[in-house]
Amino acid sequence: MTLRHSVAVDLGASSGRVMLARFDTTRRDLQLTEIHRFTNQLIRDGQFDCWDVDALECNIRLGLQKACEQGVRIDSIGIDTWGVDVVLLDKHGERVGPAVSYRDSRTDGVMQRACETPGREDIYRRTGIQFLPFNTLYQLRALTQQQPELLEKVAHALLMPDYLCYRLTGVMNWEYTNATTTQLININTDNWDDTLLEWAGVPASWFGKPTHPGNVVGYWVCAQGNRIPVVCVATHDTASAVIAAPLEDNDAAYLSSGTWSLMGFESKVPYANPSALAANITNEGGAEGRYRVLKNIMGLWLLQRITREHNITDLPALIENARALPACRSVINPNDARFINPHNMSQEIQAACQESNQPVPQTGAQLARTIFDSLALLYAEVLQELAHLRGKAFTRLHILGGGSQNHFLNQLCADACGLPVSAGPVEASTLGNIGCQLMALDDITDVDDFRRVIANTCSLTTFMPNQHSEIARVAAQFQQTHQTKELCA
Repeated sequence: MTLRHSVAVDLGASSGRVMLARFDTTRRDLQLTEIHRFTNQLIRDGQFDCWDVDALECNIRLGLQKACEQGVRIDSIGIDTWGVDVVLLDKHGERVGPAVSYRDSRTDGVMQRACETPGREDIYRRTGIQFLPFNTLYQLRALTQQQPELLEKVAHALLMPDYLCYRLTGVMNWEYTNATTTQLININTDNWDDTLLEWAGVPASWFGKPTHPGNVVGYWVCAQGNRIPVVCVATHDTASAVIAAPLEDNDAAYLSSGTWSLMGFESKVPYANPSALAANITNEGGAEGRYRVLKNIMGLWLLQRITREHNITDLPALIENARALPACRSVINPNDARFINPHNMSQEIQAACQESNQPVPQTGAQLARTIFDSLALLYAEVLQELAHLRGKAFTRLHILGGGSQNHFLNQLCADACGLPVSAGPVEASTLGNIGCQLMALDDITDVDDFRRVIANTCSLTTFMPNQHSEIARVAAQFQQTHQTKELCA
């Protein structure tokens, strides 16, 4: 029997955690232990909403040191985070300017101008990436226009997980799965697109050639003096989550549910045709040359904001109170840009309902019910778009991540989508992070092999669709309206 001990650092928009994994290579049993958990939130730095990267690094180092004090030998470390955000460095490797968040308003209007020149079709033909106003392409364009004084100081631009790996190892790396989220990677070459970099106003020298997950970047030295390999995992958290998705076959879709919801399917080829562009579908990079054909949905960010604004700490009670309310009394479009980072989320939701002549939710439970119903209906719409794109219906939906613990939303999703839903694993991105490390250590053969480990280790909860529920009726009505619009187009 051989035991491996690997550490996954998994950062989300609202929290971070350092998890210690114990893998028995003989029994192929994988166990996780939480070593350190901490909050992550935006801070105001001058005129920008930013990430406190110094606090993140401090907590990561603290968690890693705690892991080293567990009395076991640590074989490897991996880091995954959200996408699109970059940290700028000078020629000495020191940070230049603040680590501005994708939720900052500096990109307002930039994407719309890009869709005119160089043009929506040209950008999509080059990248196959969904148009989101905070993509790195538009962040860098905003940087060059609003902070030109920084440009001559910058020598490197690292995506968030690559920056944190650099801080641990002193080695710069540009990991592929996260790099594809930037809308700057050419889908045909898997390298940075010179034309788009030129439009953004930044030199290609800021970036190194993207590397695929599975290699050792460098080493972190703990207080005891041990040199621990830092593995380049699938550093985009959704890419890691998909690695841990126990997909049964090619007809299963996934929904990575957290602050963001990302719904899609795995493919060996990208879908970057006019239909995909019309539906604003993205083709992000995955492990082993696979593509994550998916769509970003605003997700539980809306719920996180209203619970903070209403000082709600008992989330299970809020969900039960929302469950008791009538379905679909008020619905919104969660993907409306107005919900990216409003001053007050509750007021923004109320304003959207008032503008559309719907009942205005007042209480926390009413706002939560509006969010849950709206998300479930949007999930159903996106699932139909994805099925239409690939020309074949899905037979099951796997919900991964923290949002998979919300049984009420899972049932709404099953009803709206008309599919069985399998919920779990909860720590999907952490598990996928560990999976990449085990592959780099040659303890796991490939992604499919790791998914067999997950299927045998993690228990899933199944939600069967109720076609007679109110949200199923509304979803069917929405679907019919959409099909009617297509026929009339």
